[in-house]
Amino acid sequence: MFLSALISYIYQGPDTKAFIYSGLITIITGIIVFSPVRNEDKLFGKKEGYLIVTGIWVLFALFATLPFLFSGSIKSFTDAFFESISGFTTTGATVIPDIEKLSNGILFWRSLIQWVGGIGVILLSLSVLPVMKAINIQISTNEFTGQQSDKIHPKIKSAGKRLITIYFLLTLAEAIMLIAGGMPVFDAVCNSFTTLSTGGFTTHNNSFAALSSPYIKVVVTFFMFIAGTNMTIIYFALKRNISKISSNNEFLYYVILCLVFSGLASAVLFKHTGDVKNSILNGTFHVISIITTTGFYTDNFSLWSNFLVLVLFILMFTGGTAGSTSGGIKMVRLMIMTKNNRLELRRLLHPNAFIPVRLDHKTIPQSIVYNVLVFVTLYFLIIIVSTLIISFMGYDIVTSFSTSAAMLGNIGPGLGKLGPFSDYSAVPVFGKWFFSLLMLLGRLEMISILILFSKSFYKG
Repeated sequence: MFLSALISYIYQGPDTKAFIYSGLITIITGIIVFSPVRNEDKLFGKKEGYLIVTGIWVLFALFATLPFLFSGSIKSFTDAFFESISGFTTTGATVIPDIEKLSNGILFWRSLIQWVGGIGVILLSLSVLPVMKAINIQISTNEFTGQQSDKIHPKIKSAGKRLITIYFLLTLAEAIMLIAGGMPVFDAVCNSFTTLSTGGFTTHNNSFAALSSPYIKVVVTFFMFIAGTNMTIIYFALKRNISKISSNNEFLYYVILCLVFSGLASAVLFKHTGDVKNSILNGTFHVISIITTTGFYTDNFSLWSNFLVLVLFILMFTGGTAGSTSGGIKMVRLMIMTKNNRLELRRLLHPNAFIPVRLDHKTIPQSIVYNVLVFVTLYFLIIIVSTLIISFMGYDIVTSFSTSAAMLGNIGPGLGKLGPFSDYSAVPVFGKWFFSLLMLLGRLEMISILILFSKSFYKG
């Protein structure tokens, strides 16, 4: 908040005091709450871990509403919370109809909370270390994802610091490249924040439609792809450890999926436009944006051919790799589910045979396979129920189905009435709170929140 106050002061914005007051309130609240228990032993179990993780994200979003409200950029608490939770969950859905009217301080704040949200998993791994393996969040060593990737460093805390460093350096690299392409420094920094976090907030109306030159499209597409990649893979790439990369089946699956669907989208666009260059740029940009759940757009893809719209809708369920900042189901879960489904046919023919699921030449425990199947089942069940609820608000089936997928997948824009070049300002108050819940469910991968509503959680 104080950093945003500095930015507001530099650009002579009217919101400097709003950020200072917000920062002071946050600090004083923290001191009042923490002081009585500062000398207590910090002993956390699984239940406390789930409460801490969910509580952190909700509290972050609550305090993040203060600058919006104090500055007057957002009038109602509901809208301010929606914007905040959309930022911290890196969804990128907005209730602000005219973003370009916002001051530089507020624009920077929107981008910054997405950047913090993107790295939030690693920050949590540093502060909630004793219970990290019990918490269902996106980190490469998490057992629930089914990911069996190598550790960067024997100590998770040290590994987390290295991942934060990589995250920061990639953000800096993108900002420099965007500035080199003619983008103003302020826009370059803000858009780099929201690219590496796969967030989707931008500093202009209509996302990248107003900022996109061919060079900028290529740069942003590349860094969206990087943002959807497991941070450990990026570390190994920087260390030139090619064997670790080539042996990671999830990353190879991710690359192949991106290449195949980018090529398919480009070919279909070329068939309709006859423009090779723009077809490749637009097709690849939007496919990578949807797969990584970033949500950037330069064109209203909901008006493309029915085939392409269907392809992009299907890609809303994929997500990037485990250990990345993207949302969605994740590539590793799709791989495990696909492998298990194929092997199940063999098990029917050979009921006494032990036929395990293997990934990267390692056997995946059956408990993890079950967890993945439960996760995917719950994911689509929530999508179906959410579609019904959204349709009760008066939206058509395309808008309802795609919006439920976009909210739970932390993508941002859906299709239909809530697609690209639209905002969520006209959604009823109940709908905004419901969408906020979906965004939080998607960011914390559902189980962390759903378990809080189970009777067994409160027993013993």
